[in-house]
Amino acid sequence: MGLKEELLRLLREDEEFRYAVAGLLSLGEVLAELKRLREDFNKFVEESQRRWEENNKRWEENNKRWEENEKRWAGWFETWKKFLEDYFNFKSEVNKRFSILEENLGALTEAVYTRYVWEDLSTELRASGEAVVRRIRNADFDGVEVDLLVETEKRVYVVEVKVRPRIDDVGALLAKAEIVGSQVGKPAVPVLAGSYVGREVEAYARGKGVLVFTY
Repeated sequence: MGLKEELLRLLREDEEFRYAVAGLLSLGEVLAELKRLREDFNKFVEESQRRWEENNKRWEENNKRWEENEKRWAGWFETWKKFLEDYFNFKSEVNKRFSILEENLGALTEAVYTRYVWEDLSTELRASGEAVVRRIRNADFDGVEVDLLVETEKRVYVVEVKVRPRIDDVGALLAKAEIVGSQVGKPAVPVLAGSYVGREVEAYARGKGVLVFTY
């Protein structure tokens, strides 16, 4: 009997041998499956490693880009900072120049309006027969500044020049007239001159006995 026939006979007749062979066959399948699993695991490890290397490369590229962007932002920030400094310095210089221009324009306007008031007031005084004793521009009475002071034999005229007078300017003028009148010892007449005298301001001033000249 050949080996093949003997193995077939044992498989048919010998139950213990048959179980042993079946166990060996199952073990072989298990070993084969383990081999396949190990190969799949190795492939997974290799693929994961490749992905990690790609990700690391991407992160390195991203970090490089972030560094470049930070340098650019730093440059832009310095440029913007310099621009703002120059802008605010320029703005400050412009404000100073405008302030000086405003002061000069205010002084010029006051001089012109004072001249107009003097011409109109002197005409009225001559018509009423009042003789002018003195005329002083920018008079100072113990810290109280008066744009124009016109004194006659009977009264003293206290002139305040405002381009756009307000009601509180009228109040300030009344206070000045009271102080000047008490120091000069004559009745004081407040005079308000301006370009844009609102109706409400004018009505209030005239109601307080203020002479109003509009130019």
